[in-house]
Amino acid sequence: MKEARLYKRDGTKAECFLCSHRCSIPEGRNGVCSVRWNQAGTLYTAAYGNVIARHVDPIEKKPLYHFLPGSLSYSVATAGCNFRCSFCQNWQISQFRASEPVLPGEPLPVDEAVRQAAEARCSSIAYTYTEPTIFFEYALDIATKARAKGIRNVFVTNGYQTEEACQAMEGIIDASNVDLKSFRDAFYRRLCKARLEPVLETIRRMASGPMHLEVTTLVVPDENDDEAELKDIAGFLASLSPDIPWHVSRFHPDHESLDKPPTPEKTIRQALDIGQEAGLRYVYAGNLPGHDIDTRCHACGHPVVRRSYMGVRSLDLDGGRCPACGAEIPVVL
Repeated sequence: MKEARLYKRDGTKAECFLCSHRCSIPEGRNGVCSVRWNQAGTLYTAAYGNVIARHVDPIEKKPLYHFLPGSLSYSVATAGCNFRCSFCQNWQISQFRASEPVLPGEPLPVDEAVRQAAEARCSSIAYTYTEPTIFFEYALDIATKARAKGIRNVFVTNGYQTEEACQAMEGIIDASNVDLKSFRDAFYRRLCKARLEPVLETIRRMASGPMHLEVTTLVVPDENDDEAELKDIAGFLASLSPDIPWHVSRFHPDHESLDKPPTPEKTIRQALDIGQEAGLRYVYAGNLPGHDIDTRCHACGHPVVRRSYMGVRSLDLDGGRCPACGAEIPVVL
């Protein structure tokens, strides 16, 4: 194991301030995430260098539509999560409970991860599938070496980082897609075992800084799909910037939510309309193959990025501007 970052000792306890649970961990125990262990007052991470998944993905799968479109991203994850979402779509690897500081997976040294990413001609490395905050030390060590090789870095996250963690990410993580799962604290407490406000605060921080930000909402029937809540989410994002891409994704039954039906297509269409009416310029449907997911100029409607499902068919940008009208398009190339 490797000593963790972002904690302090308090007698025999370890006070972790990596995520907003801010666990006070007794000696011999682990935190909510299951991967950070207190041994004699020192906090260690069991997730370092031990991956449960690694793949080469199109960046659009993250989903990131306005960051390096059409590129590949080397994607890695370790087991575990600091949320307990009953509707988790990756629950087999995220909802891991550890009774000892040993995680499933296989070794992937930092240098080897960067080498494999470069060999696969990936423009970025994505820390994804589970919650990257729980393998923070590993992710930041990879990201630091990747940047030295000209490879950029992406967090696909639930947004539960503390301010201290967000500051540690600055200048190392280039882009994030944050899951804004609901705009109701009761939803977060009941279904995720977390709270809403820390997620909103993370989104505010990222929106005001240099990091590229996109936001995803998985729309779960009878949980976060009413018109009022979707309007609240869209209004919040639009108040930060009309250029934040909002991905509205379709739920399918999984984990502890097998009794729920898939999200009706009409609900996703309604959410797209709500986002546009709130002033968001770029709203996309997720998990709906065949739906229009092109990026169009907000000023004239010209299609500047044409996509297939999980890929790009054509890119028509003139130095970051619409070739038809000259409007600036917020896409990182």
